[in-house]
Amino acid sequence: MIVPDIDAFEERAAIAEHDGGLSRLETENFAARVQGFDSAEAYWQWLADYVVTRKVP
Repeated sequence: MIVPDIDAFEERAAIAEHDGGLSRLETENFAARVQGFDSAEAYWQWLADYVVTRKVP
């Protein structure tokens, strides 16, 4: 089971965006993949499902 680390996700995306010169979408996809998600969309969907159901998806 993958449980996102929001702080690590945001920090990794911000550093990659600033230092790597990538777009926010590219860096979010990178940060999501590092945590085991297929994409930033999958990462955000996991969080949304968790907020709505209050259960680990």
